[in-house]
Amino acid sequence: MPNAKVLSEKQAIVEALVERIKGASSGILVDYKGITVAEDTALRTEMRKDGVNYSVIKNTLVKRALNELNLSELDSVLEGTTSLATSDGDAIAPFRIIADYSKKLGDRFNVKAAFLEGKVIDEKEIAELSALESVDALYSKVLGTMIAPITGLAVCLGQILEQKGGSLESAPAEEAAPAEA
Repeated sequence: MPNAKVLSEKQAIVEALVERIKGASSGILVDYKGITVAEDTALRTEMRKDGVNYSVIKNTLVKRALNELNLSELDSVLEGTTSLATSDGDAIAPFRIIADYSKKLGDRFNVKAAFLEGKVIDEKEIAELSALESVDALYSKVLGTMIAPITGLAVCLGQILEQKGGSLESAPAEEAAPAEA
């Protein structure tokens, strides 16, 4: 029987995992057999850059944490090597990064299962989420779509002004007369 110190350390790890998973908007369990130190370092660097928490975890400890959060559906995938990537910011980031590395590394790096906002998602949903762009890229597209009509209007008004014989550069700047008291 393990001593009290070891049990309390493991309980603290489980509690930390519960808090990490509970606070995460998304998470992915990954099988990482045979990746090199350089590949792992590159992966961790990219994860940190996008605010994703990535760590190797023991199956028994993560199983206890998942069971506390009513995600026991994931118990069946907790065999072999397991790492966990979670994000409490951009929910799409871990899916995109993991999918990219899975393509690069082939059979050595595979998605076991995932969850999004506290619910287990299937392989089809994982594939759909990993195909999405980053939140910043999506914001850029929305902003570009919003600015396009305004830009078009400005170009159109500029052309009308030129047709009427004027230009924006030659238009005299009207100086406001000082208000008399």
